[in-house]
Amino acid sequence: MATIREIAKACDVSIATVSNILNHKGKVSEKTRQMVLEQVERMNYVPNVVARNLKCRETRMIGIITEDLTVFNAPEIVDGIDDYLEEQDYNFVLGNLRIYKKYGNDFSYHEEFKKHLDEEIAMMRAKQVEGIIYVSAHSRDLSEMLEQDANVPIVVVYGFADKKEIPSIVFDDEKAADAVVSCLLKDKVVSLGIIAGEKNSVHTIDRLLGCQKALFRRGVLFNPELVYYGDWSREFGYEAAERLLGKHVNVIFSMNDSMAAGVYDYARDQNLTIGKDIFVGGIGNKIGDVLRPRLTTVEMPLFEMGRRAGEQILELISGQKMSCEKSKLKGTLQNEKGGSA
Repeated sequence: MATIREIAKACDVSIATVSNILNHKGKVSEKTRQMVLEQVERMNYVPNVVARNLKCRETRMIGIITEDLTVFNAPEIVDGIDDYLEEQDYNFVLGNLRIYKKYGNDFSYHEEFKKHLDEEIAMMRAKQVEGIIYVSAHSRDLSEMLEQDANVPIVVVYGFADKKEIPSIVFDDEKAADAVVSCLLKDKVVSLGIIAGEKNSVHTIDRLLGCQKALFRRGVLFNPELVYYGDWSREFGYEAAERLLGKHVNVIFSMNDSMAAGVYDYARDQNLTIGKDIFVGGIGNKIGDVLRPRLTTVEMPLFEMGRRAGEQILELISGQKMSCEKSKLKGTLQNEKGGSA
């Protein structure tokens, strides 16, 4: 990659002349300006944004740290952050901890996790980022993991830090579950079974609460014996469907689309028709888009969550006082027919 010095040498002009032309300063002949610009294009010169902005004590650079880019929520959240920062003429540097790949589902409890995170934050600070957006793989309290820095503010998305002055953006799990179950209960004789995630997961707890509220409004008793806790996988959805249908359940709320897909697999193997013999709902991680008949689900606003995180980090950088309560974004209900075609 060419430097200003190399451009100046190729054009037989001073470094100051090249710099003035690139920054639209000073007086220079049109012939010289065109010569320099043509040479810039020919030599594929890219300005050093960081070095330029350090002179005015800002880099217009944000650090994004993802726990793992292979987790379903991360790419779209990062895309939303990128979209907003681009509008505001900010750049970003991305750090991927790859924790899920390294340590599996229990990564957040692994002794090496905090060490990896501290090292990544230190690298971001060394790169002179003005702020850091932390993208969590699943919603949980990160108070013990993250510390707010007066010089490098932090915003969390898809997680939260209750005990620190760190703004966070999370998905409204409770309202999503309420919306799906309310849809599934419409005009149906209901024996509702629930395929839940891990028992201690924040997502599971909030989605179960939303489900219970929907049942209460409908006047349907909540039966804890029809709740099966699992690992969010398609395989567990298949296993739980077998158990629930053996108890004559005719409506199944799956706490994510992957497990709902497992219900579809079991129904196909048993020659049952979704939307006729049983009704199924989930919460979105994009798998519901390809199931037939289409799954009743709530699409997560991941892109919007990323944009909101971008907004909040720039507000912190500008010194605006912000509430550190969790910002909850609602999803969009898809296929309100309740699993029918």
